[in-house]
Amino acid sequence: MIYSMTGYASATRELVAASGTGGASVSVELRTVNSRFLDLNFRMPEDVRVIEPTLREMLMTKLSRGKVDIRINIQRSEQAANAGALNRDALEQLAVLERAVLEAFPESGRLRTGEILRWPGVLAESGVAPEVLRDAVLGCGKQAIADLIDVRGREGAQLANMLLANVTEMEAIVAKITPLVPDLIVKHQQKIVERLQEALGIAAPDANGNGSGNVGNVTREEVAERIRQEVTMYGIRIDIAEELSRLTAHLNETRHVIEKGGRVGKRLDFMMQELNREANTLGSKAAAKELADASMTLKLLIEQMREQVQNLE
Repeated sequence: MIYSMTGYASATRELVAASGTGGASVSVELRTVNSRFLDLNFRMPEDVRVIEPTLREMLMTKLSRGKVDIRINIQRSEQAANAGALNRDALEQLAVLERAVLEAFPESGRLRTGEILRWPGVLAESGVAPEVLRDAVLGCGKQAIADLIDVRGREGAQLANMLLANVTEMEAIVAKITPLVPDLIVKHQQKIVERLQEALGIAAPDANGNGSGNVGNVTREEVAERIRQEVTMYGIRIDIAEELSRLTAHLNETRHVIEKGGRVGKRLDFMMQELNREANTLGSKAAAKELADASMTLKLLIEQMREQVQNLE
């Protein structure tokens, strides 16, 4: 398959605390656009930052190009949001107990801060365990990546169909103008001959072979030979047989690359440069309106393809 570099995917999981109260909602969003290289940008809470290398490796295994924005959201329930907060009721009960102990045993020391915080019930029980939260983020990431690959594949298939349609249209243009080239060149050469003869004042011989014998000190035969040489050289300059042959070869290779599939973006980008070069040369050497029009149409189709190729992985 051919894959697009643009796409969006997300995955969400709901977590419940082991205690049965509280929980969290974990979501992973992936947004990708075209880029020359693979560019990964993470936005995630610090309490799951430790799994960034694992997510990065997962993405690098599946993607080769594109700018990827990875956003991880963790929405805790109200009970979980209070995890780690001081339980005021438990603190007051502990203070009452401490005063009672000090009254009975005045020589005993007061509780230290760490001892108070470790006292059962002083801190609200945590909602979802950190390892459970990290596993959930990795699971969402794996699912989002798989969905992203599917999205990029579907869009890539549509782009491949469009590119192949343009290739088919360009092949038809080349096939249409190729048989016309020899006749167009001959007609254009004949026009050049007539214009040169008119400019040099050489009358075409009549039925009896009569006509201007010379122009100045140059005989008619010498002038005619020079005209023939000039027209021959001009015919060589406007001959587009090589350009049409290279266009056909490039179009065949482009079709082969698209149908083969895989990571073809850079290869097709190079083929667009080659096709555009031949189309420009064809336009600069066009000796007839039909060829100029064909060159313009080819360049428009190539530009359409070039814009879409920029989105392919």
